Amino acid sequence: MKYICQVCGYVYDEEAEGIPFAELPDDWKCPMCKAPKNMFAAEEDGVAEAEPSQETIETDLEKLSPGAMSALFSNLARGAEKQYREHEASLLRKIADYFASASPAVPEAGMPYIRALADEDISSLYPEAKRTASAHGDRGALRACTWGEKTGRMLQAVLESYEKEGESALAGTQIWVCSICGFIYIGDNPPALCPVCKVPDWKFEKIV
Repeated sequence: MKYICQVCGYVYDEEAEGIPFAELPDDWKCPMCKAPKNMFAAEEDGVAEAEPSQETIETDLEKLSPGAMSALFSNLARGAEKQYREHEASLLRKIADYFASASPAVPEAGMPYIRALADEDISSLYPEAKRTASAHGDRGALRACTWGEKTGRMLQAVLESYEKEGESALAGTQIWVCSICGFIYIGDNPPALCPVCKVPDWKFEKIV
């Protein structure tokens, strides 16, 4: 059986590796992007979703908060930047900034709140955005949403690790963020290529 990393797409082939995936240690990580073992899914688990109606798409978008809309357009802007479409990227950033300015202040943005937002992104925001992009045949937006979902899964993994280990999870290492797709990489040096959007290491920014 094959297991696929839901962050970077790396395939763990049990037959080729000679070790069943279930027998890998719990602290085993993806050799490409360092996502934890629980970010892998069996290949046959993928099930195609039915295309929603236009009415459903519009209703779903109406549910998004200003902050969610800001994040969505910010990711779309990064997708446009990756395609060297700076004019479109600039317009999308302006829309993201507009929604960011309309977002209400958050009184208690602690770890539980941040984790809940990250989980909502994966369970609701990105699936809705991807369905909308697919329904309109917008391949650029669909690619940006796909990147966002992958980076969101990595954020979930980082938050989970931090909740369990605290500051020790980040001790003696660096945190790098891809300036194009937002992928988070923890290590002494950034990867040669971003596991999500494939840009070179100089596109990574060190934040810690």
